[in-house]
Amino acid sequence: MDITNFPTVENCSSLGREKDTVVADLDGTLLRGRSSFPYFALIAFEAGGILRLLFLLLCSPLAGILYYFVSESAGIQVLIFSTFVGMRVSDIESVARAVLPKFYSTDLHSISYRVFSACGKRCVLTANPRIMVESFLKGFLDTDLVLGTEIGTYKGRATGLVLKPGVLVGKNKANALREAFGEVQPEIGLGDRHTDFPFMALCKEGYIVPPKPEVEAVTKDKLPKPVIFHDGRLVPKPTPLIALITIIWIPIGIILSILRVAAGALLPMPIVYYAFLALGVRVTIKGNPPPPVKKSDGQSGVLFICSHRTLLDPIFLSTALGRPIAAVTYSVSRLSELISPIKTVRLSRDRTTDASMIKKMLQEGDLAICPEGTTCREPFLLRFSAMFAELTDELVPVAMENRMSMFHGTTARGWKGMDTFYFFMNPSPEYIVTFLHKLPKELTCSSGKPSHEVANYIQRVIAATLSYECTTFTRKDKYTALAGNDGTVIDKSVKANKVIGC
Repeated sequence: MDITNFPTVENCSSLGREKDTVVADLDGTLLRGRSSFPYFALIAFEAGGILRLLFLLLCSPLAGILYYFVSESAGIQVLIFSTFVGMRVSDIESVARAVLPKFYSTDLHSISYRVFSACGKRCVLTANPRIMVESFLKGFLDTDLVLGTEIGTYKGRATGLVLKPGVLVGKNKANALREAFGEVQPEIGLGDRHTDFPFMALCKEGYIVPPKPEVEAVTKDKLPKPVIFHDGRLVPKPTPLIALITIIWIPIGIILSILRVAAGALLPMPIVYYAFLALGVRVTIKGNPPPPVKKSDGQSGVLFICSHRTLLDPIFLSTALGRPIAAVTYSVSRLSELISPIKTVRLSRDRTTDASMIKKMLQEGDLAICPEGTTCREPFLLRFSAMFAELTDELVPVAMENRMSMFHGTTARGWKGMDTFYFFMNPSPEYIVTFLHKLPKELTCSSGKPSHEVANYIQRVIAATLSYECTTFTRKDKYTALAGNDGTVIDKSVKANKVIGC
């Protein structure tokens, strides 16, 4: 068809396309953003660290000049080289699987995606390295075929160079399409710039996606698969400006984080709330917490059932109560144990041993537990382990919620010992602690309720308070999705046959 006269994507009907094949570009077409820099920056930081991000940022002006004034291919090659050179291929794949889908999914072009999702066979043809985009496109958008730039590797590391035929732009895209489809002509081609015209001309229908920043992103409910689990430290999409601000802030954030950690670890718990407030850490307390148990009365301690956002949940619970509350956890790093202002006890995942230990601790006072067994960043609650419901009737649900603007305080792939410091590196992190009503006795196991019903009820109550969604996902599901393992690590301090979950 005439490559100079493509209609806009708004004119493309999505009805009756079940047997059609669509071929779409990515940046500026399926995605609203026309720049791929933020996704290269995410790989640079998450797989290479702050120095790699700085290197990419310093190279980006050269990439921009080449892209706009020399050739699109040359500019992209600079981004690929500065991001990937020397990086382990396994690290790139890990970030592409665990980090990028969250950012891609929030930037999908609603009009383009309407057409893309309506077709029975879907292909994406992009100048981006295939290794970056394939996991998201196939895993979350049900894409059948991904054609992208192939990067060179040597002994498991990226060379920073691209393989023949080079970056997929212009005629290279058209040639890749011919090679993949042969004589078969795809029904729809979607692109957003003149270098997409050659491959769009090979399709029966071609539609251009005009640059419209005001176009709304695809809502979560319209995605074939929601992004429930994701990893990585950066909260905002790292545009060049955000990347620069992040690099400048990190030295300041490190100092601020150390001060905040020291305040929480060294000061008496009744004044930690005020110290945090003075240092820019906001703690919002809602509901009416129960008074501390008097040991002289022989009462069993209260078991606080908390939703799990970071490993700091028990510490902020203690801050809200103004007294230290011991916590049981499935895993905590040695560094986190060292700096923790409260007592933390590891669960062994042996049901009998753990139940006996929790009962003993409840005789000594109040206790906190996060029955999800791992954290979740999105507005979902994972399945609650039911063991806690069998151990006491003194159950107080606590809805934990936090807000971070720059860094996530959790990780599945990285060193968990840094979680606390990353959380406190945020300019003004916030925790909202909501104490719910103590569980009525008639809803506990002592009144004949099965433990799983009690656990599910508490999960629903906390979810309703936070406007979250209950799921049956577990720690194993999270780590399988993000790290490719079941989320367990061997703890050398215990017997060889004992396993501690992350």
